[in-house]
Amino acid sequence: MLIKNNKTRAALIALLALGSAAAWPRVASAETVLRIGMTAADIPRTLGQPDQGFEGNRFTGLTMYDALTGWDLSSADKPSVVIPGLATEWKVDDADKTKWTFKLRPGVTFHDGSPFNADAVVWNVEKVLKQDAPQFDASQVGVTASRMPTLASAKKIDDMTVELTTKEPDSFLPINLTNLFMASPAKWQHFYDKAEGADAKAKSQAAWTAFAKDAAGTGPWKMASFTPRERLELVKNASYWDKARVPKVDKMVLLPMPEANARTAALLSGQVDWVEAPAPDALPELKQRGFKLYANEQPHVWPWQFSRIEGSPWNDIRVRKAANLCVDREGLKDGLLAGLMVPATGTFEPGHPWRGKPAFEIKYDKAAAQKLMQEAGFGPNKKLEVKIQTSASGSGQMQPLPMNEYLQQALAECYFDVKLDVIEWNTLFTNWRRGAKDPSANGSNATNVTYAAMDPFFALVRFLQSGMAPPVSNNWGFINNPKFDELVKKARQTFDPAARDAALAELHAASVDDAAFLYVAHDVGPRAISPKVTGVVQPKSWFIDFSLVSIQ
Repeated sequence: MLIKNNKTRAALIALLALGSAAAWPRVASAETVLRIGMTAADIPRTLGQPDQGFEGNRFTGLTMYDALTGWDLSSADKPSVVIPGLATEWKVDDADKTKWTFKLRPGVTFHDGSPFNADAVVWNVEKVLKQDAPQFDASQVGVTASRMPTLASAKKIDDMTVELTTKEPDSFLPINLTNLFMASPAKWQHFYDKAEGADAKAKSQAAWTAFAKDAAGTGPWKMASFTPRERLELVKNASYWDKARVPKVDKMVLLPMPEANARTAALLSGQVDWVEAPAPDALPELKQRGFKLYANEQPHVWPWQFSRIEGSPWNDIRVRKAANLCVDREGLKDGLLAGLMVPATGTFEPGHPWRGKPAFEIKYDKAAAQKLMQEAGFGPNKKLEVKIQTSASGSGQMQPLPMNEYLQQALAECYFDVKLDVIEWNTLFTNWRRGAKDPSANGSNATNVTYAAMDPFFALVRFLQSGMAPPVSNNWGFINNPKFDELVKKARQTFDPAARDAALAELHAASVDDAAFLYVAHDVGPRAISPKVTGVVQPKSWFIDFSLVSIQ
């Protein structure tokens, strides 16, 4: 069921490829420059806590900033795991499992030359947790605090040691901290002292606005110039603390290109060197012309997340299971996506330590789906209307519009009448945190926001635990299942890795048996890249290390 007309798309790509390149960056031959076409419609926020999901973290988080912990992105074969970042080691208190000690990396400086130390860590924790702190920024809270919901406070022990306290025992904390990026307190204070405003809050907002235009982190890339909605230029940080990750390219230029055909045309015409998520039907031409295609299975799920509020059609488990059985995922993979996906039968596939043993087998079985729908009271003459909110592009969204049109046609054969509410990606992401009860849902009873599955909180807890309902985190549909809550508590308070994995496997199996999502695909992070670009390592991660890349 291929939706889009391939000839039309190919013609559009060819037309765009012939367009003038005058508006695109030209660079001196002595300087090596990597130009990347992103799927985002705008540059992700640059002030330290990016928006636009993990595409924001990929491009303006992990480039300019570091966190206490990070991800190993050095291998294409092994799963990415958490490794030391600005913290060299950490330990939970044996007597009080709510207290953690983090030893900090010595000799690290921010891009403005100020030192990284325990005071900087406390300052960055309080920018999103302490409402009466001068640097507190409510705009950064939603994309940060919701990703580390148990972190309560930070305290300086000495210059190179901090103590972090959680609201409850939480074995997930070191993983969650990969999302808290360290911005320079001294740089912010410089802007605050110069800011104008009626009060301290207004001055703080002005300081963050100024900081976003001239940011300072500790990362391998430094901001050179920034034009909202147009481009962000980063230059290598030659004095980066990890000498193995000092960038091999002098400059990286990030360009928002939300439309897949436009991205592909820009690559074909030489206007960019690298594009995220190229148009699938252009892959043969890209390969024929010598471009390299990189893909790898990611810890990532492309789902429909169901509303479970009163009156939702998804409250009937027969309906949830029918939707999961009505989708031909192999057909989606081989047709529309040209092989660039892995069919999803849950958040985790067999072989993963958190998979467990679900009793409900997610597969393509249209007859079984139709039977379940008939048992629920629906049929050819009485279809169930459902509305899904999605985007036209965005971080990890793959090809959201054609994919949802595919599902729309597939589910019609199982007595669903699917309506699509298509909005801009960053708006969709914001709505995701507001929940199904909020007016921003616009009557939708499902949302299509892809999610990372590389740690327990991101993969399971924020969706399944009742306490993670908005505004706390991403339980958009207000799931309230006591069994899920019990298993979340068990896993979170288990500090032995093997026992924790067993509890997480039990939780995952329970979520599949409950058909908590419409599980559709795992992304493979396709990228099309010029043959001039070398050293690319496509890890099994949502992220990638641009520092390793060279360009001729």
